[in-house]
Order: sequence, then C-alpha cells, then structure tokens
Amino acid sequence: MRLLSFLSDIEKALIAESPVVDGGAWESSRMVNFHHGLARLSLTPRPAADLPFPPGSIFLQAFVLADGSLCLKANLNWKGSDAFPVMSVYSTPSLNWKLEASRIAMAWLEGPPASSGVSMDSMESHQLTAVAG
Repeated sequence: MRLLSFLSDIEKALIAESPVVDGGAWESSRMVNFHHGLARLSLTPRPAADLPFPPGSIFLQAFVLADGSLCLKANLNWKGSDAFPVMSVYSTPSLNWKLEASRIAMAWLEGPPASSGVSMDSMESHQLTAVAG
C-alpha cells in the first residue's frame, strides 16, 4: 500500500460519509514525506457547510515491522481536544485497505473520545522519585 493512496482513500471515505454540501463539506490539505513514511491530512469544515464537526487532522506513519510486514499507524486529533487516539493497520494478505481507510475516517468523524479521566494536571501533581541504578 502506498502512503498517499491510503491517505486519499481516507479522504474519499470522509467525503462519502459527510453530509452533502454544495462545494464539498471539507477544506483539506495534505502533506506527505515519502522518505520518512509520514503523511498528514488536515480537515476544516467549510464555513458554508455549517457542520457540527471541529477541524482536525489525521497523521499517518508507515513503517516495516521486524517480520518484514507493513504497518500503518493513524493518529487522530481535533482542535480543542487533548485526545489523540491511535489506530494501527497491519498488512495481511486478506486486508481490505479501503475498508481500513473507511474505519479510520469513521473514527475521525465520530469526534474525540470521552475524557479518560487522566489530565496533564493530575499527572503533574505526582512527584517523581529518582531511582539510583
């Protein structure tokens, strides 16, 4: 699977699952670094679309596992949210890449997950103790 092809499949799935709006529901931009196996799709609802979705992005990282198989990791984020869910896609002979792209698109459209109850404030309040080695 090519990184840019997978990113395009995600964008197509987002458009297919979004409300129909003249001119399209989303303004999008893509950035790809093939050398490092990184890609980003930034999405903003068009002002005329009046969609209830916040802007955000999907960041993809492609890498080869120790067994030689391909893995794609998708990091989802939304403006104003501290949630950064990660979805992994492992290449197998029976994998349907378009279905996986659709799954990632749907997860992004569902919006950020509910808070896990752990905030940076509560993490910072715990004092770390150095361990001599």
